[in-house]
Amino acid sequence: MGQTPYDRVKQARSINRPTGGDYIRNIFTNFIELHGDRRFSDDAAIVGGIARLDGTPVTVIAIDKGHTTKERVAKNFGAPHPEGYRKALRLMKQAEKFGRPIVCFIDTSGAYCGIGAEERGQGQAIAENLMEMTTLCVPIISILIGEGGSGGALALAVADRVYMMQNSVYSVISPEGCASILWKDSAKAEAAAASLRLTAEDAKFLGIIEKVLSEKEIGTKPFYDRLRAMLIEDLAQLTEEPELIQKRYERFRKIGSETKSTAVGQ
Repeated sequence: MGQTPYDRVKQARSINRPTGGDYIRNIFTNFIELHGDRRFSDDAAIVGGIARLDGTPVTVIAIDKGHTTKERVAKNFGAPHPEGYRKALRLMKQAEKFGRPIVCFIDTSGAYCGIGAEERGQGQAIAENLMEMTTLCVPIISILIGEGGSGGALALAVADRVYMMQNSVYSVISPEGCASILWKDSAKAEAAAASLRLTAEDAKFLGIIEKVLSEKEIGTKPFYDRLRAMLIEDLAQLTEEPELIQKRYERFRKIGSETKSTAVGQ
């Protein structure tokens, strides 16, 4: 019997999966982390800064859940506050100023929805990211490495190319949240997952992403080497792309209007 969509959700949430920080450490060199949104505080759920990719300066931003319980608590289990999204936008605008490509790694069940986050403008922070990312004049690649939940994930995914790991998920809401709304019973999450079209193959078919990335040897040096080589090649292509902003706009306008191949590749 094959994997169900909810099996994919469980794999995406696995504590054994590489975190955003793991991708940064194993793909890039000379990473310098930058902190704070210059308004309120620094959000540990989003790690970002300047690094080199094959010698080329880039800005890299990752939603990081952490591995241990202590790390996960410190990083709010990968649920960013508004200051996290504002930090990410600050770094992206800085990247535009200095002509650096941007690479984002996404792994979140969704933006934090606590009272404090709402009081500090969570919805506005996400909306500003969506709006500003459409106008950035540098290449952007976003990769969903685990969970991709709602606007919390989309706030870093308005990119020229969006990729998903094979066992990651991307959805407007978590299966548990969907089940709670539709059936008033979060225990029906498996049925909700089957209806949400949240797998990487579904996203590829609907034109939401460009590639489904193999998880063969995930977390090993060959795995990271393959991903590094892909990023180097793709960023080189995007750097030479004319009318980058217009094509990014068109990319999102056509989502859902046509179906594409479900082939898995890297």
